[in-house]
Amino acid sequence: MIKNIVIADDSALARMFIRRCLEIAGLGDANFFEASDGSEAIMRMKEVKADLLVTDLTMPNMNGIELMRKISVSPRLSGTPVLVVTSAGNVEQRKELLELGVTRILSKPISPPLLIEAIQEVNEILGGGVNKN
Repeated sequence: MIKNIVIADDSALARMFIRRCLEIAGLGDANFFEASDGSEAIMRMKEVKADLLVTDLTMPNMNGIELMRKISVSPRLSGTPVLVVTSAGNVEQRKELLELGVTRILSKPISPPLLIEAIQEVNEILGGGVNKN
């Protein structure tokens, strides 16, 4: 079951939109934690034992790929399901993200139905049932 969700994006508006989509997708009872870049996301993930990370790729200080590189070598964080929401990303970049352990790459614009699909996949990874609300 997904209880703690970290949303990493340098845009406060994008974080708010992602949170709202996740709530509509059936995760309204989750605890949401926000981060404006990758280094802040790692800090939040460690503080709250994140069940899910939703991150953008393009962020200052530590971008999404650097964030995934750090997560992939951390015994404590490497099992965390990660959804990458991006308008960027070429084929090689997507391949690298998947090799680093990203659960799913979602192209912008995102929508609640798209997130519902991704959340079902995350729930299967976590061994829980599908949370449709």
